[in-house]
Amino acid sequence: MLKRTKGLAILFALSLLICITAAQILNFSPAYLMGSKTVEAAPAAKSVVKAEKKKAPAPIVYGIPTDSLEIVEAEVERGEVLSEILGQYNIDPTTIHNLAKKAKEVFNVRRIAAGRNYTLLHQRDSAQTAQYFIYEPSQVEYVIFDLSDSLNVTLVKREVEVLERTIAGEIESSLFVSMVDAGGSPQLVNRFADIFAWRLDLNRLQPGDSFKLIYEEKVVNGETIGFGELKSAVFEHEGEEIYAIGFDEGNGLNYYDQKGQSLKRAFLKEPLEYSRISSRFSKRRFHPVQKRYKAHLGTDFAAPRGTPIRTVGDGVVVAAHYTRGNGYFVKVRHNKTYTTQYLHMSKFARGIRKGARVRMGQTIGYVGSTGLATGPHLCYRFWKNGRQVDALRVKLPAANPVSKNNLQEFDAVKEQTMQRMQAIDIKSVKQELLASGKTKEPNDA
Repeated sequence: MLKRTKGLAILFALSLLICITAAQILNFSPAYLMGSKTVEAAPAAKSVVKAEKKKAPAPIVYGIPTDSLEIVEAEVERGEVLSEILGQYNIDPTTIHNLAKKAKEVFNVRRIAAGRNYTLLHQRDSAQTAQYFIYEPSQVEYVIFDLSDSLNVTLVKREVEVLERTIAGEIESSLFVSMVDAGGSPQLVNRFADIFAWRLDLNRLQPGDSFKLIYEEKVVNGETIGFGELKSAVFEHEGEEIYAIGFDEGNGLNYYDQKGQSLKRAFLKEPLEYSRISSRFSKRRFHPVQKRYKAHLGTDFAAPRGTPIRTVGDGVVVAAHYTRGNGYFVKVRHNKTYTTQYLHMSKFARGIRKGARVRMGQTIGYVGSTGLATGPHLCYRFWKNGRQVDALRVKLPAANPVSKNNLQEFDAVKEQTMQRMQAIDIKSVKQELLASGKTKEPNDA
């Protein structure tokens, strides 16, 4: 009996001990104090080490790793030459002379021009010795001058992507302004003007006339660098559509109307790219310098000094000199029938002298005001069978139409072109340009 009583006492004591221990655990458990029904073990403490910030890799410039090099980007200053640039970066005159000599067959260093970009890579030390000099003569190519012991010179040409584009618009003030506002360029306007010059008087277009063009755009690294062929165009004037359908019969792209007749003539219509006529051919005009009425047997084109003057057709230079009245002038005989003359130049183009052969569109000189002239302009004169005539009114033979052998192929190109042009909605194109910010309403200009 005594033994049984002792066993019960021990059992009671153990139970009491278990209850006290449980109560202590519950009292000191944060989860319990917060009223949580689930008690989770606290995670083991971790030592947090802040990750070191990774250094960005050095850029690769023109294919050259620059881990140990500093990059200098600049423009060639007026009058600056290669020796001056490299001399600032610890390159001695002998090395520069040897570099220029080695570069001769790749790129003549004398052609380094003011305003062009260059990149110089030099060592990261107090001497800052140049390791590479990269010059960009154009947007399409660049020259790498490696200044290591071997002195290598490499010309690299960038890949040029040719994309097909379309623009459309209406004439509001002038063809030039309207086409540029539609997303075109002066270069594109000039090409368009040359094609349509013999079918339209581009100085007498009317508001509401419209145009549509399909052309090629040249792109390098996502940036437009110029334009390729103007493939086709249509101009609506006074309700009449005049097409210029680009078609190649094996001698390059020419332009034809819907009937296959050439839009081209034996000559360009004007000797300056799309410019303003300031004085027309007249048998009686008041001369601004001599202050008297006399015949003006030419057409004056107002243009800034230095504007390139082009010959309107193939031929031979029969005169290129200076006279008191004409200033510097060039006269070109095209054939037995036609001769043209270009007066008041500021200077001749390189190679233009008596006896030189010239091609249609070739630059023969630059606009000036030499001779009897009050301001910079070109006086353009035209002879037919030895008699001076109005260059803008003379009837010239057209180039050949599409040959009979190629008519079927031309008709297929014509149908495709006309369908594409008709699908271009001018209002939609204008809205897209306004939305993109590439143009703006006339009142916002």
